[in-house]
Amino acid sequence: MLQFGHVYAWAREHDRSVMSMRFSYKYRYFAISSSRYANAFLYVVVKYAAKLGLISEAKFQTEDCDSDALERRMLRHRHIVVSGWFCRWYDLFLKYRSEICSLFAMNEAITTSVRKRMAAAERATTGGRVRLGVHIRRGDYKNFCDGQYYYDDATYAAYIAAFARMMSDKTVEVFLSTNDAAVSAETISALIPEPEVCVHLLGGNAAEDLYMLSECDYLIGPPSTYSLVAAMYRDIPLCRMDQTNSGTMSSEDFKLFDYWFRRIV
Repeated sequence: MLQFGHVYAWAREHDRSVMSMRFSYKYRYFAISSSRYANAFLYVVVKYAAKLGLISEAKFQTEDCDSDALERRMLRHRHIVVSGWFCRWYDLFLKYRSEICSLFAMNEAITTSVRKRMAAAERATTGGRVRLGVHIRRGDYKNFCDGQYYYDDATYAAYIAAFARMMSDKTVEVFLSTNDAAVSAETISALIPEPEVCVHLLGGNAAEDLYMLSECDYLIGPPSTYSLVAAMYRDIPLCRMDQTNSGTMSSEDFKLFDYWFRRIV
């Protein structure tokens, strides 16, 4: 989503039309998947035309690629396939951010279901309530950056507890998103001493969990574009777990999308 967002923003700035190859056939949860050119047939045609050299390509595959030369190629060709994680136009992305968020608005079936499940999970309370989304990233993070961000349950629980102390006048409803099947709401909850914390694991798919996180008031998670995208929709304050020392927490630990967007690990 972030990768395409950069290309979309560049195309908008240069009065070009742009289509998403990936969202034309895969991850069809978003508004963009119903756009004019989003279909599997066109995806196959463009993919093989590029392989045969019938359509030019600009591949931003490495961090040290010649971005200026690749951009000049994009300007020379009216039809071109752009690929690679390192196509970055931060200022343009932020300029067209609202349009990008609209392109990736979730399907109504997902939004309605998730909202109902979140509301049903929450406890009845007469006081204030705050929703905290927690992204527990395991799986591929065992090897990512040599496992630096592969945190155990106790570390996540410590962050949640620190947040609860910061929000001591409110009931904290914690919504977990994880790619680790071994995680449970009960095991995380047992590690949190604060009484006004209720932990939920709705067990949704990737799109449902993304929307769930985007419906929270605050987010906590390791450096990950997944939680970053969740924060993007409504500018949700995000605390990124760059280190495991979480004894205390303040509002200064939470920053908005624009800040973390330029600091992707």
